[in-house]
Amino acid sequence: MDYENGGSRGMVNSSIGAAFQEISFINKVFGLMTLGLLVTAFTAGYFATHVPPQTIVSLWLPVVIAEFVLVLVLSALAMKMPPFLALVSFIGYAVLNGITLSSVFFAYQLGSVGRIFFITAGTFGCMALIGATTKKDLTGLGSLCGMVLLGIIIASLVNIFLKSTGLEFAMSILGVLVFVGLIAYDTQKLKQINAAGFNHTGMAVLGALSLYLDFINLFLYLLRLFGRRK
Repeated sequence: MDYENGGSRGMVNSSIGAAFQEISFINKVFGLMTLGLLVTAFTAGYFATHVPPQTIVSLWLPVVIAEFVLVLVLSALAMKMPPFLALVSFIGYAVLNGITLSSVFFAYQLGSVGRIFFITAGTFGCMALIGATTKKDLTGLGSLCGMVLLGIIIASLVNIFLKSTGLEFAMSILGVLVFVGLIAYDTQKLKQINAAGFNHTGMAVLGALSLYLDFINLFLYLLRLFGRRK
């Protein structure tokens, strides 16, 4: 009887430990993502109010190139980096992204930007909850979203020359759908990674980067669809 009770207590303790481990990892990922968004918002606000638009325009290309390089470095080396360096690299990316996003405040009304941000936050929260709780495997959804996203990127490059407002509108709608799906998929993937016991700090940074990019891109596509321009 004591053996059975001891075994039961062991199973309960093991389950609680696994639950806390998952909460800790997921909280770390979402905490980093939130920190990244705050850094980006602060940087964008500072540059929009303290730096001349001409300076921001002149910085745009080198900053975008630096962002691209930093994403590649994080994707390839985050697991090999010292935890502090991985965290600093992620925050550095958030700062760079804030510089490029500061142009949003010149193109759209401030109230509109705020409203779309809260809509994005609400949508993100709902889809993350779905991804965390659904029993359905979302791998197929993630693959589909990835293929559609590739199509959007190609169409966007083509539209630089076509300058079609209809094509831009269609891509914005597809962009919203793609990143809504990716939020759920990436959240479920994080649960699976944690379940495998692979909760390295570098993996938390990569997870935070994925969710951060999902949020930012969803925000930008919603802003294109519903934002009020100046």
